[in-house]
Amino acid sequence: MNSPKSLARTAGALYLLVAVFGGFAQGFVEPTMYVVGDAAATEGNLVGKTGLVSLGVVADLVNQVVFVFLALTLYSLLGHVHRSAARAMVVLVALAAGISALNAVFEFAGLRVATGAVDMSPLGAEGSKSIVLLLLDTQHYGLLVGQIFFGLWLVPLGYLAHKSGWFPKPLAVFLMVAAGCYLVDVLTAFLTPDLNQLIHVFIFIPVTVAEVWMAGYLLTIGVNTKKTVKRDQPVLAGV
Repeated sequence: MNSPKSLARTAGALYLLVAVFGGFAQGFVEPTMYVVGDAAATEGNLVGKTGLVSLGVVADLVNQVVFVFLALTLYSLLGHVHRSAARAMVVLVALAAGISALNAVFEFAGLRVATGAVDMSPLGAEGSKSIVLLLLDTQHYGLLVGQIFFGLWLVPLGYLAHKSGWFPKPLAVFLMVAAGCYLVDVLTAFLTPDLNQLIHVFIFIPVTVAEVWMAGYLLTIGVNTKKTVKRDQPVLAGV
């Protein structure tokens, strides 16, 4: 299991799980439930689809655990190429996973308020709906904060993919471009929301290409071990 191809295919399988669980939780459930600026519609969505919301929260939590194991597997595969870059990759993934897991709590709290599990009657019906919207607002923007690190982890991954010689050079470039696209999406979402709505779909085209390509390459080919791996040669011990 410690051979490069075995590790690469394990990483590919984990990457696929991240895409499935993350796509379901953050790409389907959260946008389906959350209606920007509409407290009544948001509450109605949560009340009408309580099972789906609970499933989405669990999928999100599982996704973050799998994401961390993906980073650790890639560390085992590429850590010898450049130890510091590999460590940075794991740290960035841990930050992204931690932030995203915490934000799933806000979605679950919104569900509890919407279904009456938490008594908000002193605030009245409209006040309760406003709390639900506030909780899902917090989750939505919290996920954008986590997206910073979802983007940044692709920088050391792209660097390691390039330096190792085990992956196509264009793939490494696409990973770097995808990192920039994630960051542009976050900045425009906070600074110019109207512009973000216009470019959001286009921004995620390079992201989708890069991550699908990486996951597919790991699953189908593993790594091209015919190429020579450029090993890290640090000047200082322990770097």
